[in-house]
Amino acid sequence: MYDIPTPSLAGQVSAAEWQTRVELAAAYRLMVMHGWDDLIHTHISARIPDTEYLLINAFGLAFEEVTASNLVKIDIQGNVVDPDSPFSINPAGFTIHSAVHIARHADQCAFHVHHADAIAVASLQDGLRPYSQYSAFALASMAYHDYEGLAVEEDEIQRLQDDLGDANFMLLRNHGALTMGLTIGDAFMHMYDLLKACEIQIKIDASSDTPILVDQGIIDGIKAQANIVHTGLTGGQKTWPAMMRRVKRAYPDFDQ
Repeated sequence: MYDIPTPSLAGQVSAAEWQTRVELAAAYRLMVMHGWDDLIHTHISARIPDTEYLLINAFGLAFEEVTASNLVKIDIQGNVVDPDSPFSINPAGFTIHSAVHIARHADQCAFHVHHADAIAVASLQDGLRPYSQYSAFALASMAYHDYEGLAVEEDEIQRLQDDLGDANFMLLRNHGALTMGLTIGDAFMHMYDLLKACEIQIKIDASSDTPILVDQGIIDGIKAQANIVHTGLTGGQKTWPAMMRRVKRAYPDFDQ
């Protein structure tokens, strides 16, 4: 009941798959470090480069228990690739992640959280408001998807895909948040920006003052400004190595 199978896949998978496993396990540990986890629920998924296979967390593990080796490899239909795997996956999580990975083949990673501030903002009629620099990043590429209950119905897949479009940030009404990224680091940074924006909005809305709004022209140009700050790289590319080092210091076993 309390023992967790401890497979070791180091040296048994391709270099590209192992690197993806290590980075995805780090992302799960970062969820814990930032307080974004929700018991055993929500997911981060990543496509193994140059394949049609995805990696996702084993259903039933706390996020601080996720390692590179116990991530589950699945195909786009949600079938576990290794028949001898001791782990299973959450069907509701698969519906959301399969939908976005099918629609956004170039994006490696999808981040999904049930953070209270994100749910609060997603449940407002106006959604995210232009209150901060963080909100400007998100509003430059924002989408919304209406709540349909637990995501287990196949016919929701098309609606998720249509609502997401080419956006990198999505608020799931009454549910949470989703971000996409060309890399795991990009998806993480997008979620960091989105949750900061939601946190700030909740604080401002709780005050009695009238907020100063970010001008739409700034929102429209903020991606170009970010490219200058990051010297042509994405925010994830610049930040991710430091985040990997942070995880290694806090959780030396995550990459096993």
